[in-house]
Amino acid sequence: MRMSGLWTGLAVAALVAATPALSADKVAKIGVLAPLTGGSAADGNEMVNGAKLAVDEINAAGGVAGYKLQVVVGDTQNQSADAVTSAIERLTGDRDLNVILTGYASGSNFEIETMAEQDMPYLVSANSVQTRDIISPRPEKFPTVWSMTASYDSYNTAMVPVLKGLQASGKLKLPNKKVALISSDNPYSKSIMEGLKKSFEEDGWTIASADLLPWGEINDWRTFLAKVRRDSPAIIINADYQPGNAAKFLTQFLEQPTESLVFIQYAPSVPEFLKLTGKQATGIVYNLQGGVLNTPANPRAGEVVGKYKDRYGSEPGSYGPGLYEEVMIYADALKKVGDPTKRREIGKAIGETRKQTVSGMLSFDPKTHLSVQGDGGIPITFYQIWEGKRIMFYPAQYADGEFRMPPWVKQ
Repeated sequence: MRMSGLWTGLAVAALVAATPALSADKVAKIGVLAPLTGGSAADGNEMVNGAKLAVDEINAAGGVAGYKLQVVVGDTQNQSADAVTSAIERLTGDRDLNVILTGYASGSNFEIETMAEQDMPYLVSANSVQTRDIISPRPEKFPTVWSMTASYDSYNTAMVPVLKGLQASGKLKLPNKKVALISSDNPYSKSIMEGLKKSFEEDGWTIASADLLPWGEINDWRTFLAKVRRDSPAIIINADYQPGNAAKFLTQFLEQPTESLVFIQYAPSVPEFLKLTGKQATGIVYNLQGGVLNTPANPRAGEVVGKYKDRYGSEPGSYGPGLYEEVMIYADALKKVGDPTKRREIGKAIGETRKQTVSGMLSFDPKTHLSVQGDGGIPITFYQIWEGKRIMFYPAQYADGEFRMPPWVKQ
């Protein structure tokens, strides 16, 4: 009897001793939707890395509001509706999970409707055209959904004025006003190609070609490039965003280059692109809406990029730092609200965010739930790759270098 009483006493003492630790270690899980397999896996892995970097930093400092954070990942694979839906169902089946973050999950952002139905706080970056089109008719229906990226309208409209500015400065010399465009058939790329086509046409340019290829892995761009060599346009634009496709496009273009400025949408910002192309990429131009402003004018970016490189040993693209910031924004909201299960309150707190981030000053437009664009918000940035480095040449207040004519242009 005495032995039994001893064990009982020890057990009670152990339970009492453990109780404060258990309450201090309550878990708030963060779902991350990311394409970990397929052509966008490089982005997906960056998303997860960035989220884990932030979570580990927060937990090392004691957590937030009495909670330790934990990342749970849903693989969206090829971003098809079935794959995204399956990933969401797996994440939302966990009762300790009350927020989902992503760079991009699907091409159309259809999942926003599901998040709203469940009052799930949801931060997304890409496909802001689709986000705006879904939310703006009834923004009050989406109190927990917010976009880290501003309107993609600038992808359609900013290029022509930037080109004119380069021409006026004498840094860019164009032989004609012909442009050739190509894209894969996905909502993001297709909408940008169509917007650019309209923008160039309105400025009096001749559209030499505007081709649309099936979505997926593209190994042969030569049919399009044969037309390019026949027409010799001053500008060539590839709106497909997958780095593997873009690398093959560049390699095949350089087999017999024309006197053209080559612009590739988004893909050159992914570290994988530079690994695949090396110094071949010198001269390529791209832009980003919501990219990393890693210049002296924005020390926040240098801080986050430095942490990422120290942790993972590589230079990140956009989505590692981006998901780091998404976690930090959620942590700010959780600290303010105090309870992760109060999803609507968390969503409201996220929507009230105003802070300097890796991409600029972040705040949200209540009419569209997109981040506010512009010099005082999230600007569009233009880059040129030179000898393996990305040079930001626009806008002037963030620029860390100047545009130069590509090496394959002999004039």
